[in-house]
Amino acid sequence: MGIVEDAHNVKVLGAGERTIVLAHGFGTDQSVWKHLVPHLVDTHRVVIYDNMGAGTTNPEYFDFERYTTLEGYAYDLLAILEELHIESCIFVGHSVSAMVGSIASISRPDLFAKIVMLSGSPRYVNDPDYFGGFEQEDLDQLFEAMRENYKAWCSGFAPLAVGGDMDSVAVQEFSRTLFNMRPDIALSVAQTIFNSDMRSILRLVTVPCHIIQSMKDLAVPVVVSEYLHQNLGGDSIVEVMQSDGHLPQLSSPDTVIPVLLRHIRYDIAT
Repeated sequence: MGIVEDAHNVKVLGAGERTIVLAHGFGTDQSVWKHLVPHLVDTHRVVIYDNMGAGTTNPEYFDFERYTTLEGYAYDLLAILEELHIESCIFVGHSVSAMVGSIASISRPDLFAKIVMLSGSPRYVNDPDYFGGFEQEDLDQLFEAMRENYKAWCSGFAPLAVGGDMDSVAVQEFSRTLFNMRPDIALSVAQTIFNSDMRSILRLVTVPCHIIQSMKDLAVPVVVSEYLHQNLGGDSIVEVMQSDGHLPQLSSPDTVIPVLLRHIRYDIAT
């Protein structure tokens, strides 16, 4: 295993002509895909990995300067694809990884047959002409709460982000992976993500994009999926699911997994 693969806990599962890369969002790790992977490994080569800073990665490898922008994560993704000699993949990016895949595809569109964006957003803060879902003061309070008592913040944030039942397995699972992050790293990652603004690069994304969104999501209002659709540079389609929460692949697998499989298997042109 190469250095990059080792650092990101890369796993290559199954076999098939097409390669699918699954990338997780903030506060989770590759285990967030546990309901999806079994449906893919018989027909595809599946690559899963952990973003640097996830609780499963070595905190010593986390470079606070490198990860002040999403480009740092995009470089990691490109390095993983290079080390695995992947010439083309279907990239499934959850939350921030939808934008990470988009950034990577701008410099290397040849590596991405398509991008499936699950709960993705180019900007989380409201603007006069844009509704991202948060006011800056909301985020400042969120960061302050993370600083003051990270464990307490995790306990409050997990059910809000997941949505639905406070005692659900999905909430417990997200609480676990969130709490596994080192608090200072979690704060840094959250600030990078929530303060990011990728709107200006969307027109440079020319690979086909499938935008998948929950009907109700604390972090990403439904209008954001339409904004992506209107502003991406290549072909795109949107599907809003009857699911609740920012981690629907974990909280509503029966609804979400069939939708993801459909978008992974079929191209926009068909």
